[in-house]
Amino acid sequence: MYDVIISGAGPVGLFLACELALANCSVLILEKAENPHSPLKQIPFGIRGLSAPTIEALYRRDLLPELEVHKRLKSPHQHAGEASRRQVGHFAGIPFHDGDIDIAQWPYRLPSSTPTSLISEMEELEMVLTRRAETLGVVIRRGYAITDFHQTEDGVTVQASGQAFQSKWLVGCDGSRSVVRKAGGFDFAGTEPQFTGYTAKVAITDPEQLSPGRNVTSTGMYLQSQPGYLVIQDFDGGAFHTSGKPLTLKHVQEVLRRVSNTDVMISALHIATTWTDRARQATTYRNGRVFLAGDAAHIHSPLGGQGLNLGLGDAMNLGWKLAATIQNKAPGGILDSYQSERHSIGAQVLDWSRAQVAIMRPDPDARALNAIVRDLMNTRDGATYFAGRVWGVLTHYDLGGSYPLVGYSVPNIAFADGTTIGEYMHDGRGILLDFDGQDSLKTLVSAYSGCIKYISGTAKEQAGLSAVLIRPDGFVAWASEGKPDEQSLRQSVTRWFAQ
Repeated sequence: MYDVIISGAGPVGLFLACELALANCSVLILEKAENPHSPLKQIPFGIRGLSAPTIEALYRRDLLPELEVHKRLKSPHQHAGEASRRQVGHFAGIPFHDGDIDIAQWPYRLPSSTPTSLISEMEELEMVLTRRAETLGVVIRRGYAITDFHQTEDGVTVQASGQAFQSKWLVGCDGSRSVVRKAGGFDFAGTEPQFTGYTAKVAITDPEQLSPGRNVTSTGMYLQSQPGYLVIQDFDGGAFHTSGKPLTLKHVQEVLRRVSNTDVMISALHIATTWTDRARQATTYRNGRVFLAGDAAHIHSPLGGQGLNLGLGDAMNLGWKLAATIQNKAPGGILDSYQSERHSIGAQVLDWSRAQVAIMRPDPDARALNAIVRDLMNTRDGATYFAGRVWGVLTHYDLGGSYPLVGYSVPNIAFADGTTIGEYMHDGRGILLDFDGQDSLKTLVSAYSGCIKYISGTAKEQAGLSAVLIRPDGFVAWASEGKPDEQSLRQSVTRWFAQ
């Protein structure tokens, strides 16, 4: 019997497996696809923007240095303070620029902070995570499609490709059409699509008829990132995507002509797929011993590229909590915090996606709203707000506590010896960081040495802190700027960790 079976070997399932295996849990991943490679995961279709929380998570697990694509390609945002007009993101196709962003409004972004956004490639990310998972002992079986499961009070029996597998827990990371979600009876509530999106690689006879970059027209939107690489939005209510009709050259040409208002000629269709802006979310992320994460738990338009980041955030949040429960190092009720913390974040992203679609519609009302949002984004405060939302800088969990940093990602504090707090998080344990080296704080957490590290040292910049308790996912559970309140610290320790 495995501790956890994960359905799906995409980035979310792989990252979750790494988190669990890092805590010595036995993990089996069942993936229905036999071949992990796909042109849609490669440049340029596979390009994804990683947000601040994702970059921090990869850095804290020493995975960021293994990603090479962002070193070869120009990152959209390396240094937020550069005085330039370089586009570094968009909302509904409306760009914002790094020279307009006031990072002083993000008080915990230190000089030693990781970038707020980076370019990555889906296939490379999966390869890096697969390599790490296998190194940690995760078993990955490809070509095993889960068809059903049965859970009891003690475990879960999973049926896949005619075989039965047993585990204590099951996590569905199997995408928007999740079998785990459907078989588990999860309610998937939300809104229906307004458009069919197309991603295609084509040969165009007369490419000069199409403008480069993103183009919003009176009938939709098309994006030509490179010659022949197209993304199209056709506001048909999602009709074609749900029709089941074959995706032919003739159809793609008809849609492209209508949306671009040209008579452009496509001579060959190499790769094509469709998608929609359907926005749905599981009303609960847990049913007994079964959890959902990533697209299995929430789907929305890929506008802004927030889906991957949202799913990786789910994995980072759930991983240490589930592992601690399996290892009997978790206080009661800790698994409930996965739902309370991540469901609200998911709901925000879905609404963010819906808002983008609302002002991209080809009608006068949407164009009027689009113009107002564009004006706001051209202000310094507006650009800073939209960048903060797109890059996840403002991600926050309501964890209580009076100190304003509680519930936010810990700043990447740099110490006098050149190390950073992120480098101390590679093993996945919590940290009590005590700048003043107080014996009473060290004694307080000594009984939790299996799950909390005590660190004391001189920092180049302390961000106004005297001591801070950091969860394994890097979020601040407790903080103090003066003499620590040891009673409140003890409460936070017992809330998140067990001896």
